[in-house]
Amino acid sequence: MSAWNTDQGADFRGPLDVTRAATVVADAQNTVIGWSLGAERLFGYRSREIVGRPLTTFLPPGPTPSHPPPLPRYRGNDVRAARHRDGTEMIVAVDECPLPGAGTAVRVLVATELKDLRLWDSRLALLHGLATQSPVGLAIYDADLRLTWCNTAFEREIGRPFAEFRGLRADELYADGRFVTKGHPPTLEAVMRHVLDTGEPFLDLHFQGRPPSDPDTEHLWSCAYYRLQDADGHVVGVCEDAFDISDRYRAQRRLALLVEAGRGIGTALDVVVTAEKITEVSVPAFASTVTVDLARMVLEGEVPATSGTQAMPLVRVSTRSADGADTEKAGTARSPVEYAAGSPQDRSLASGGLVLDNTTLVVPLRAGNGLLGLVTFIRDAESATFDGGEVALADELVARTAVSIDNARRFTRERIAALALQRQLLPQQLPEASAVDLAYRYLPTDDVTGVGGDWFDVIPLSGSRVGLVVGDVVGHGLQAAATMGRLRTTVRAFAQMDMDPVELLSRLDDLVAQSAEEQGGGTGVPAGNDADVTTGATCLYAVYDPVSRRCVMARAGHLPPAVVDPEGRVTFPDLPAGPPLGLGGLPFESLETELPVGSLLALFTDGLVEARDHDIDHGLDTLGRVLGDRHAPLEELCDRALAELVPSGSTADDTALLLVRTRELDTSQVVEWELPAEPVAAGRVRDLATRQLHHWGLDELSFTTELVASELVTNAVRYAEGPIQVRLIRDRTLLCEVADAGHTSPHLRHSGEDDEGGRGLFIVAQLVQRWGTRYTPSGKTIWTEQAFPTAEGPPGPRP
Repeated sequence: MSAWNTDQGADFRGPLDVTRAATVVADAQNTVIGWSLGAERLFGYRSREIVGRPLTTFLPPGPTPSHPPPLPRYRGNDVRAARHRDGTEMIVAVDECPLPGAGTAVRVLVATELKDLRLWDSRLALLHGLATQSPVGLAIYDADLRLTWCNTAFEREIGRPFAEFRGLRADELYADGRFVTKGHPPTLEAVMRHVLDTGEPFLDLHFQGRPPSDPDTEHLWSCAYYRLQDADGHVVGVCEDAFDISDRYRAQRRLALLVEAGRGIGTALDVVVTAEKITEVSVPAFASTVTVDLARMVLEGEVPATSGTQAMPLVRVSTRSADGADTEKAGTARSPVEYAAGSPQDRSLASGGLVLDNTTLVVPLRAGNGLLGLVTFIRDAESATFDGGEVALADELVARTAVSIDNARRFTRERIAALALQRQLLPQQLPEASAVDLAYRYLPTDDVTGVGGDWFDVIPLSGSRVGLVVGDVVGHGLQAAATMGRLRTTVRAFAQMDMDPVELLSRLDDLVAQSAEEQGGGTGVPAGNDADVTTGATCLYAVYDPVSRRCVMARAGHLPPAVVDPEGRVTFPDLPAGPPLGLGGLPFESLETELPVGSLLALFTDGLVEARDHDIDHGLDTLGRVLGDRHAPLEELCDRALAELVPSGSTADDTALLLVRTRELDTSQVVEWELPAEPVAAGRVRDLATRQLHHWGLDELSFTTELVASELVTNAVRYAEGPIQVRLIRDRTLLCEVADAGHTSPHLRHSGEDDEGGRGLFIVAQLVQRWGTRYTPSGKTIWTEQAFPTAEGPPGPRP
């Protein structure tokens, strides 16, 4: 229309209109006797130059060299080759009309250029197409905003002949409609009034409503409004262009729903959370209510059923409604569900396919050949049923959810196995010990598998001593956990051999280095992604003796422990670090210190005190401040330490914390004698042991203890040097220790029938619960352990 306005302004007269066209009046001899201004514009001759001359002056009677015959007729008009005054040729359409009467004028010729006539016809065709064939609804409202004209498309939307609704206002035709485009007036009348008043057009406004021809379905139109003016510039009304984009809008919504589903579904490796995501995405954008039912075996990580699915037990894991009345989220109680025979859900279970029943759509969750469960989409009775595109969309949503749920199911199964492994590798419960009070916390960093490589342990040792261990393996996950399990088992085995901390770490270091070298093919470097991650592990080992209150500790690249005295003063002992396990280099060194009764010893890994938002010194200061409360119970101190240092409940590294408060065995529980290395020492120790056991009320153990002490002293007299120390300890068991200056360990052997000796240690081993040897810088100690005769524990001393 812009070309039209440029050429003709607001003049809508046709090119052959007598007021616009070239009009020529001729007499009977074809002489020009009348010449209009239009003819002057078209042919270039002025009236005085052409009147009286023949028509052939500008309309040659035959063909011309440029336009040979025949020239076709156009719309019943002759098409002629004309000649302009300047000699140029043009093609014109000529219409001829005879003049009645007896005057000189015989006929009137009306001419225009053929191209102008064709352009006019194209404009007429355009107007006719807009009025009758265009899919865009066109309507014209007058200055009072009453409908004065509409095209066929608009008439179809209303569903009635134009005569029946002519003169109505737009808000009367779409009473419940509204504009959903932000930043514009919400009603039709307000929008049109703004256009009338300001002349500012509105383009691509989205209007939502129910057309009278389809009152049960919401439609969306893209509308444009602009002001109409007459040739003199007076406002005559508003034109409305409205194009129904409901299908495109629904397609966009479906695509947006899939995009939203891609963002939310599958982001968590949890079966129930994944099921909850599809209900969040689908309500209310796709359905008014969505439920997800899963097979119970899927929740437990088991493989889904491939047959007999109709009888498969289902549990409701998620429900969401648009009104929120029966929303059930992840983590709530999951109730079993049963569907009546013939219900859409029952038919879907029986067929294994989706079922559409009016406003209910049931889609099975399938993974391969297995059925995970069902997703049910329900719409309100007033809503439209699911069309083919929406069924396909639901199928796609459920398919994506099924893949994510199956991945979460597989992860659940692996996680259950991993957690079971870790539970077996870490202490199930710490042993009760007379030497210390205990409390601990463990947090794995791997939120995905829930397993890590840090570990701790408390190991009962001979002489009522206790071994305290904390270690850190590089990495996380199953590989680190398996490595941690091997190290923990090795440490316990070495500790049971009564090795001192330096010797234990040295042997552990040798084994780790050997293991790394074997896996690296002799290069000392682990090979492959599945190689052992032991190299670089750290460990701290401490032994506390409640009789002497001495604590000996050594570390292999690990953080030193925190020591809190009974007054609440916190120190971190200057314990030589030593290299991490498997690296070799510097030897390990130990530190021996005396701990007053009630001292607190804290063993921990770096995950507790080191984080991204603070350095390790800040973490150590915070830990020391928490542990300085000497009146707080150990369990409370553990909780407070984690709350201060790991407020989020997870860290970038595994976290282990072991708190130990020291005790001391009462002097009434320990008795010690020093005897000369003489044959009479055996008889002397029997008398001393008998009297002491009588004092403790353990007469039932007198015979066994006399025999054990006598045999051990006899061996010491025969094979060792120096004085002999004998010690009895009444703790959870009765301990008998015989120490001498020799470094030769006795060996248990079976004597022959003719041997006169060699049976003593064999007899001792048969009489006691446990026995062993530990070495000291000054010699060795052979110890035995006997259970008390009653389950109630050791009796008190006799008065």
